[in-house]
Amino acid sequence: MNLASFKWLNFLIFFFIFTINPCFSVVQIDEFSIIAFDVDSFHGDYTPPSPPPPSLPPLPPSLSCEEDLKGVGSLDTVCELNSSLNFHKDVYIAGSGSFHVLPGVVLSCPIKSCSISINVSHGEFSLGQNSSVFAGTVFVSAWNASFFEGSVVNVSGLAGQPPAQTSGTPSGIQGAGGGHGGRGASCVTDNTKLPDDVWGGDAYSWSSLEKPWSYGSKGGTTSKEDDYGGEGGGRIRFEVEETVDVGGSLLANGGDGGVKGGGGSGGSIYIKAHRMTGSGRISASGGNGFAGGGGGRISIDVFSRHDDTEFFIHGGTSFGCKGNAGAAGTYYDAVPRSLIVSNHNMSTSTDTLLMEFPKQPLWTNVYIRDHAKASVPLFWSRVQVRGQIHLSCGAVLSFGLAHYASSEFELMAEELLMSDSIVKIYGALRMSVKMHLMWNSKMLIDGGADAIVATSLLEASNLVVLRESSVIQSNANLGVHGQGFLNLSGPGDMIEAQRLILSLFFSINVGSGSILRGPLENASNNDMTPRLYCELQDCPMELVHPPEDCNVNSSLSFTLQICRVEDIVIEGVITGSVVHFHWVRSIIVHSSGEITTSALGCTGGVGRGKVLNNGLGGGGGHGGKGGEGYFDGSFIEGGVSYGDADLPCELGSGSGNDSLAGTTAGGGIIVMGSLEHLLSSLTVYGSLRADGESFGEAIRKQAHSTISNIGPGGGSGGTILLFVHTIVLGDSSVISTAGGHGSPSGGGGGGGGRVHFHWSDIPTGDEYLPIASVKGSIITRGGSGRAQGHTGENGTITGKACPKGLYGIFCEECPVGTFKNVSGSDRVLCLDCPSNKLPSRALYVNVRGGVTESPCPYKCISERYHMPHCYTALEELVYTFGGPWLFGLILLGLLVLLALVLSVARMKYVGGDELPALVPARRGSRIDHSFPFLESLNEVLETNRTEESQTHVHRMYFMGPNTFTEPWHLPHSPPEQVIEIVYEDAFNRFVDEINGLAAYQWWEGSIYSILSILAYPLAWSWLQQCRKNKLQQLREFVRSEYDHSCLRSCRSRALYEGLKVAATTDLMLAYVDFFLGGDEKRNDLPPRLHQRFPMSLVFGGDGSYMAPFSLQSDNILTSLMSQSVPPTIWYRLVAGLNCQLRLVRCGHLKLTFGHVISWLETHANPTLITYGVCVDLGWFQPTSSGYCQFGLIVCATGNESVRYWTGRQDRCLPPMEHSCRRDSVGCSGASEHLRTCQRISGGILLAKSLRTLKMKRAICYPFSFIVYNTKPVGHQDLVGLLISILLLGDFSLGLLTLLQLYSISLLDFFLVLFFLPLAILFPFPAGISALFSHGPRRSAGLARVYALWNITSLINVVTAFVCGFLHYWSHSSKKHINFQSWNLSMDESEWWMLPSGLVLCKIIQARLIDCHVANQEIQDQSLYSSDPDVFWQS
Repeated sequence: MNLASFKWLNFLIFFFIFTINPCFSVVQIDEFSIIAFDVDSFHGDYTPPSPPPPSLPPLPPSLSCEEDLKGVGSLDTVCELNSSLNFHKDVYIAGSGSFHVLPGVVLSCPIKSCSISINVSHGEFSLGQNSSVFAGTVFVSAWNASFFEGSVVNVSGLAGQPPAQTSGTPSGIQGAGGGHGGRGASCVTDNTKLPDDVWGGDAYSWSSLEKPWSYGSKGGTTSKEDDYGGEGGGRIRFEVEETVDVGGSLLANGGDGGVKGGGGSGGSIYIKAHRMTGSGRISASGGNGFAGGGGGRISIDVFSRHDDTEFFIHGGTSFGCKGNAGAAGTYYDAVPRSLIVSNHNMSTSTDTLLMEFPKQPLWTNVYIRDHAKASVPLFWSRVQVRGQIHLSCGAVLSFGLAHYASSEFELMAEELLMSDSIVKIYGALRMSVKMHLMWNSKMLIDGGADAIVATSLLEASNLVVLRESSVIQSNANLGVHGQGFLNLSGPGDMIEAQRLILSLFFSINVGSGSILRGPLENASNNDMTPRLYCELQDCPMELVHPPEDCNVNSSLSFTLQICRVEDIVIEGVITGSVVHFHWVRSIIVHSSGEITTSALGCTGGVGRGKVLNNGLGGGGGHGGKGGEGYFDGSFIEGGVSYGDADLPCELGSGSGNDSLAGTTAGGGIIVMGSLEHLLSSLTVYGSLRADGESFGEAIRKQAHSTISNIGPGGGSGGTILLFVHTIVLGDSSVISTAGGHGSPSGGGGGGGGRVHFHWSDIPTGDEYLPIASVKGSIITRGGSGRAQGHTGENGTITGKACPKGLYGIFCEECPVGTFKNVSGSDRVLCLDCPSNKLPSRALYVNVRGGVTESPCPYKCISERYHMPHCYTALEELVYTFGGPWLFGLILLGLLVLLALVLSVARMKYVGGDELPALVPARRGSRIDHSFPFLESLNEVLETNRTEESQTHVHRMYFMGPNTFTEPWHLPHSPPEQVIEIVYEDAFNRFVDEINGLAAYQWWEGSIYSILSILAYPLAWSWLQQCRKNKLQQLREFVRSEYDHSCLRSCRSRALYEGLKVAATTDLMLAYVDFFLGGDEKRNDLPPRLHQRFPMSLVFGGDGSYMAPFSLQSDNILTSLMSQSVPPTIWYRLVAGLNCQLRLVRCGHLKLTFGHVISWLETHANPTLITYGVCVDLGWFQPTSSGYCQFGLIVCATGNESVRYWTGRQDRCLPPMEHSCRRDSVGCSGASEHLRTCQRISGGILLAKSLRTLKMKRAICYPFSFIVYNTKPVGHQDLVGLLISILLLGDFSLGLLTLLQLYSISLLDFFLVLFFLPLAILFPFPAGISALFSHGPRRSAGLARVYALWNITSLINVVTAFVCGFLHYWSHSSKKHINFQSWNLSMDESEWWMLPSGLVLCKIIQARLIDCHVANQEIQDQSLYSSDPDVFWQS
């Protein structure tokens, strides 16, 4: 043998070993066709793997670069091939350098199974632009490899023999496609086989799909003479240490067979590298032909993918059957361990077989897409991946064999994602995923007839979502478990099975248009059909005591169960024969939602109606008897009533004859909760229905049957059994177990079903909450009979027996005013509460949990009444002390006792200050002490200061009442009496300064105005304080600040003794006295008394209660009058006159001044005339505002004096047209005018002229009838005692009135208390202060303030009247006839009693205060004697 022959032999040996050795290829020695073996062989014993193959023989020598390949360079450095080569045998190229095929160069070995191997593992390999390599096998090993754009490595249709013991090449002359990664298609139709059992060449090399190294198979032919089948695809393998750049095409497609031969199957492509780039094309698709070949296998083992390469593994096109292309091959990405099966959107009914999935390590993802049809054709298999199983774009995945639907499969993944795809299971599936998402997809489970594998379990721990008409269907038992959410999103989404169990989800949402169904609609009747307990009399225990495990159990009566789910939201339909919700927290049925078992009960049953031979029958019975049918003058008996109304659990009964067309069925059962695990809340806005079937419905469902003109009666309603805590039925909600309607020919109506609410342990008492809100409809009526058939009886609506205090189906609280002390639900158990134990102002109240015992609880009709007797706060006080009369007596006695205590305390406290008893006066004394009132009406007398009276020239009175609106002011121009001792200009300046100082600030008047509104006694105190301060300012000014510059006397100016300012004690009248300085040297000054006549003596005060008129007789006036009248006579005159002036009242001057004028004529002038003096009442100094002063005009009685008085009248004094303000007098036309040289301005008031006085009424005029000065009555201790009693009574009545108003409303209380702030309470402290004051003068002054507070508080009392009247008027219609009229209730007709008593008390109090003031100020009652002799002699 020569060297060339040796090399050729070595190459053949290497190629053979390379083909079968796992180091170069993985030989499929255990592959098989699913048809080639008996089915029982799948259950054989386990066979261990074969031992490893022997080591490889030495490789043949490589071709040289320049000599053999005609290239440039060396394979150990760089070899560049620049010319095309055509080989006729296997080629091996190896070296330690790089090998480059330049652009446009073609390396070709167009012989089947011809091999081109390139091994430059330490260098680089590149296939230039538009270069090509053609061979049966292409193997490249390099450090880096580059396949430039336009380059092609093509092994299509150049396959060698496929592995032994495979059936990839079809037999016969059907023109079937070859198989490899996917089966070849077959266009032959075999009616004896299922479509899934017809294919061409079988798939093989499943175990080597991670490193595929098998040739594709040849396609079949349609001719015995010629082989038209396309050849299989070859093999491509790249092993690159670093980077492979795929910019060209790698093709291992099957050969085309044309229209007479089947397409060959795709070959194998395997790429192993560290990094991959490029955007080329990698294809191992099947060849086209009469029947398309199956796709090949591609595997990419690249750590770092940066490519955008297109992969094609689809089957070839079938010209003989356009919709059945060859099956897709496999594309395996080794690094992420993902398997892709894609048919490039070529429709096929031929399978891509998925055999055993690896157990360790697991694949990550499996993608079946683009109309690929994959199949797991084993009896038992576990499909387990770490990540997704993703089906999309028309993909189909099937488990098992259609004609052996007894297999069991496990599918385990993180996610099962389905989009426009189908999963078919023949047998049973145990699925365990975390997420199962379906979009327009179907999962169809055919359980066959084998009861052992009749149950499939789908578990998705996190999420199950069905959208866009997705369907999960099983014709056997199906359990769907999870721990997260189950969401049927919208129309067309459906989960249905013969027996369906949904369990362990957190939430289930049945969207609008979605359906949960069990059993299947119109399913065939076989072993998988649930058996209903139609003939049983006893209730199945699992309905009220279901098992806790929630497993699928075909022995139980449920057809659809939802178990151990937190929340269920139903907007679609849940339907079944026996629907059970177990261990569920809450269910919400929206308005579009429905839970129905209507017409899914028994066609026979215990209460089936009787049927005649002609098919006419009575209605089925259940909760009510079925209606009787009618035929030919006779009635056909309806079904009987059966079951327990207090715990119903029976199916409705039907017409009783399954063989008749139009047979009706009863309603099914809906059970929510159980005795052990009640439903927390049920909210229904849609419907719960278990209606019986009407005859018309039966006709529509059985339209294919022969229908008689005479039909049976309607089915009876089923059962709705609700074990719930709370239920809400919306406005449009319906719970219905109505009976079905009978046939038009006289069929009877079905009886109504049963509805039962089995409440949990209903909390009672304060823990009670309403358990039902029912606004919808609960229907259990019987079905209508047709023609002369009778209507079925109504069914029953019951509830669990209610505890005490509750009644009715929904255990509501007994009506207000009733109580229930026994268990039960009947309304008659709520007894009326005894009316004699209800206060008249009380109403029975609703008590949480109802009233369980008598007497019934009640509440007062208003918050102002207080339990338990519904008294006001005042009445509580009154009845605490025995009732109104006893309380009144106790209060009166207490007031008298306290008054006595106060009187005794007052006598001890102020008794030492009382003046001694009256003693006769001693004539000639300087001061007669029998007139103690003088200390209160006059200033305290000073010591004899004859020098002042001897130097006194004139007294000039201030004009105005000293108020904020009209303060004191002096007229300009000095009077004639002082014209000789003053400078006129300086005097006018003095007057300006005095008037400016006497004016008040604006804020002082503002405070007075505010206080006048809020509390007039405070305003009076503020006015007096301001007057006092103003007088002090005037005195200080004249005494020390003014320089007396208006006086002519230098001595007066130097000693500041020529002017002095003084005022009366009421601070309303002030005057300026002018004195000589001693250096005038005038004999006619000072003038004598008769020279001063006529002389005006102005009264202080204004005739009001707080400031009565009074004549101020100070030392100067007394000294002057003593020139003609003895002092004792003058003092007695002043005392008597002041007593008369006390009785003068504002608003009543016409009457009261008349008494003063009469007294002057009867008492004063007769005595004074003897001394040559007479006095008259007059008015003086009118102001521009209308205010004038009143006083005495003192005149001499001699002829000279009279002539002096009247002789110059017309010359000196013009008529006065001013009028007095304050409500007092209009002086014009009511006086005899005076004109003297001394310019005295005013007039005399005589008795006849008083009738023409113009009176002005002030706003406070009505109070003058209540508060006015009066004559003393004596009995001071008794008066003080009575005042004490009334003062305490006033305070008590005030507090009671406030308490009464507080019972009405807080607003009324504050109105009365603060309308004039606290005025209703201030009389008490003011009265105590007056009673316990020292000295008559102080006591009288404080008593006047007390009287002022007393009269002011009447405004608050009037406010109380108004509030009481308004309240009585608004509540008079609500008066309770049982209330006694003497109860002092503010809302009764006696509301006025306390305010009226308070008014009466204040009026009497006012009169007693007047007496008390008179007793304090006038302690010599002889001053009021009508006998002048008694007056002057006392």
